[in-house]
Amino acid sequence: MIHALTAEAMRRAEAAAGERGVTVGELMERAGRALAEQAKAMAPSGRIVVVTGKGANGGDGWVAARLLHESGGDVSVVAAVSPFEIQGEAAVAAERALQAGIGWVRPDTADGFAEALADAEVVVDAVFGIGFSGPPREPLSWAIDAIALSGSKVLAADMPSGVDADTGQVPGSAVTADVTLTFTAPKPGQLIYPGATHAGEIVVADVGVPVEAVPDGGALEVWDRGEYRALLPLAPRDAHKNQRGRVLIVAGSRAFTGAAVLAVAGAQCMGAGYVTLAVPDSIVPTMQAKLTSAVVVGLPENPSRTLASKVLGAVLDIARDHDAAVIGPGLTLAHGTVLLVRKLVRDLALPMVLDADGLNAMVDAVEMLRARLYPTIATPHPGELGRLLGVESAEVQADRVSFAAKLSGPALTCVLKGARTIISGEGRRVITLTGNPGMATAGAGDVLAGMTGTLLAQGLPPLEAAALAAYLHGDAGDKAAESMSETCMTAEDIAAFMPEAVKALTA
Repeated sequence: MIHALTAEAMRRAEAAAGERGVTVGELMERAGRALAEQAKAMAPSGRIVVVTGKGANGGDGWVAARLLHESGGDVSVVAAVSPFEIQGEAAVAAERALQAGIGWVRPDTADGFAEALADAEVVVDAVFGIGFSGPPREPLSWAIDAIALSGSKVLAADMPSGVDADTGQVPGSAVTADVTLTFTAPKPGQLIYPGATHAGEIVVADVGVPVEAVPDGGALEVWDRGEYRALLPLAPRDAHKNQRGRVLIVAGSRAFTGAAVLAVAGAQCMGAGYVTLAVPDSIVPTMQAKLTSAVVVGLPENPSRTLASKVLGAVLDIARDHDAAVIGPGLTLAHGTVLLVRKLVRDLALPMVLDADGLNAMVDAVEMLRARLYPTIATPHPGELGRLLGVESAEVQADRVSFAAKLSGPALTCVLKGARTIISGEGRRVITLTGNPGMATAGAGDVLAGMTGTLLAQGLPPLEAAALAAYLHGDAGDKAAESMSETCMTAEDIAAFMPEAVKALTA
């Protein structure tokens, strides 16, 4: 497992390293050496230009430039801030580079920065590091723009300048790197969009911060395939259907029959042994025609052909023979249905996945959701999470990790869907790196809800069930896109390619 560390966590780690005798100067020297080696690998004989700012990141750049110069490389420095104006260890690094004879310029116009980067094979971006926030100002923005327009290969030191290390937000000009050499650990902003678009290939450099000095409590977790594989429930050779998870899905309406079908498909492709679908009476024939291996139960409905609140007792009776429930896909927000969902959240004594209209029904009643004692997984997209928390979806997207955590609790796990899905619960946060834009299609979330319900029914804890479902869902989507293109794939294809995703995980 890798932990992506925020700027504050990195500062704590470096402070702890200092208490163990590792000085800031030593860390800067090691970071600069790693930068120099990476730049040399990208341009074995070509011209290298290091663009420096005024902080520690700039100091790393000055060290790299000195080491490249001492090894005979064709290197120069373009300083966005004069080396005589910087302070601390960065000033020491700059002074040593100047004493070594490194050539440098400090342009005073945007055109000057562009001219200084002409003919560089590799540009090393050491303008901002993890401490960046807010839109960059001149002359630093000139430096960033010049890097973007240079046409050179770009190596970013720790973070692409202009990208927020914690959130991945890009409030103004930003560097788009071919390689980001990040120190000690990845940063969340390299993994979360739009920052992920700017990071390019991420290479982690060990600069000597002791492992025990790196805090991991609450850090964003990046799991490897082996960790996901270890979670996948595998049935014993003598298993029967009731040992493979019994899932109750309460879903569908006259207007949205497909959502219920896709939720069942997700549950079944994840290996559920028994799936019951509870739907309004009027759509039972449609469901039975589409679903041959799920049990379809019709329940009394409203005039709008949605589930009535009076069916609570019937749903609770059915639930007694199941291990987990999925509530919400295609239910609509008819008054009686909203009341039913809230009563199920309150009274259903089963692990539960709450999705789509199940979540929308809980707007203004989030505390009821947090009060559940049974494992509960909420699977909102940014708009749904915004409605639950009373903020705009844009605010959620601006800090996906923090907002996902706001809907988590002792028994509540939040799956914030979207590019790079975030799973938050039990004081932990996991990011999913699988998936592609082709999955932004109606019904994809219904498949995920069904998959997650099966993993809950098979006994996985909620955080692990949600993370494994999100990983496999994304990988199946990737395999569908590879076969069919991102343009042509549909939600049904995600379920159809699930066997390939599971086989790849277990290979």
